[in-house]
Amino acid sequence: MNAMATPLDVAALRGQFPILSTEVNGHPLVYLDSAATTQKPNVVIDAISDYYRFDNANVHRAAHMLADRATTAFEGARKKVARFIGSDDEKQLIWTRGTTEAINLVAYSWGNRLQPGDQILVSTLEHHSNIVPWQLVAERVGANVIPISVSDEGEIDLDAFRSQLNGPVRMVAVGHVSNALGTVNPVEDIVRLAHDAGAVVLLDGAQAMAHQTIDVHKLGCDFYAFSGHKMYGPTGIGALWGRTDLLVDMSPWQGGGEMIDQVSFGGTTYQQIPYRFEAGTPDIAGAVGLGAAVDYLNSLDRDEIAAHEDAVLSYAVERGEDFEGLTRYGCAHQVSGAFSFLMEGLPSADVGMLLDQQGVAVRTGHHCTQPLMNRLGISGTIRASFALYNTFEEVDRLFTALEKVRTMLS
Repeated sequence: MNAMATPLDVAALRGQFPILSTEVNGHPLVYLDSAATTQKPNVVIDAISDYYRFDNANVHRAAHMLADRATTAFEGARKKVARFIGSDDEKQLIWTRGTTEAINLVAYSWGNRLQPGDQILVSTLEHHSNIVPWQLVAERVGANVIPISVSDEGEIDLDAFRSQLNGPVRMVAVGHVSNALGTVNPVEDIVRLAHDAGAVVLLDGAQAMAHQTIDVHKLGCDFYAFSGHKMYGPTGIGALWGRTDLLVDMSPWQGGGEMIDQVSFGGTTYQQIPYRFEAGTPDIAGAVGLGAAVDYLNSLDRDEIAAHEDAVLSYAVERGEDFEGLTRYGCAHQVSGAFSFLMEGLPSADVGMLLDQQGVAVRTGHHCTQPLMNRLGISGTIRASFALYNTFEEVDRLFTALEKVRTMLS
C-alpha cells in the first residue's frame, strides 16, 4: 500500500479531538499511546457533559421525568453498543468498568463450574487482566492455567494449541489483538478448534474495538469483553457480551441494589440478565458517553479508517527498518495499531522520557504482558500505537525525535 494514498480527511478528524491541538513541553502534541487509551472527540465529551447538565438522575428506580430520560439514554446506549458488535439482543450485553472487570466476572461466575484438574488455556500474548483472573479461579477450584505458546514473531502456535486441546480443557481465553505487539490473532480458527474440543471461548476485544468491525456471531465466541476508553469513549465503562444460554446459568458475582428480584432473610431471588450482574448504581454517564462513541464510529467509513491506520503503521515499520539500532518486536503476518521496538544500548525508560520532552507520547515497559516479555527475552519495549487521528507527519516527528534521543544518549 502506498503510505500516502488515503482519501481520509485526517485534518478534519483531528479537529474533532480537542486535546490534539494542545502542546506538551512546548511542542505540539504527538499522541502515540492509543493502545493505552484513545483520545475523546467533542461529541463524546459533550454527551457526558449534557447528561450531567440536563438529565442527571438514577436509572430504573424513580417516577420522575429526569429518571425517565436517564434510563432511556442508559438503555439506549446498551442497545447501540450491542448492535455495534453484531448482537441483536441487548440483554446479552452487561455493563462493566471495562475489559478487566468483564473477564473477572466470567472467571468468578462462570468459573464456579470448573472442577479440580480442569484446564484453562491462555495465550502467552495476554494482558495480565486475561491471566490473573484465571489464576485466581484456578487456585479456588483446583483447576490449571496452561499457557499457549507463541513464536518469535509473536504469533500463536496453532499446532501446539491443537495438541493442548486433547486435555480436559474447559475454557480458552485469548486476546483478539495483542496490546503489546499488535498481533491480530486468528480468533475464528481458535474458536472453531476450541468448540470442537468442547471448550468455551472468551475473547479479550479491548484492542480490536477501535480498529475492526466486530461481529460476535461471526466470530463464534462465547464471551467478548471490551473497554470504552480504547474506542474513543470514556474511562470506567466497558462491557461483557455473552451467549444467553451461558449467562442465564451464571450466578451473580456482586450483591446489592438493582440485581435483585425479591429480598428476604429467608432467601433472595435475582433479576434476569443483564441486570443480575449489575449491582448498584451504574456508570450512567459512562454508558451515555460510550453510546456517543459508537455513534461517532458509525458516522465514519470504517474501511477508510482501517486503511489509513494500516498505512500509518506500515509507514512506521518502513521507517524503522532503515533506522540504525532499532529492533522491532512483533512481526506477525497481521498486525494492528502497535509498533513495538527497542533501541540498541538505550534504556527504554530514558528514551520515553526524552521523547516526551519533545512532545511525543509513547509507552514504555512490559505493557502488562510480563509472560510475553519473558518469552521474548526482554524486560519491555517502547510502543508507539496509532489511531484514526494519527498522521504520517507524526511518524516523521517520532523518528526525528528518536534521532535526537540517540545523539543525546550516545
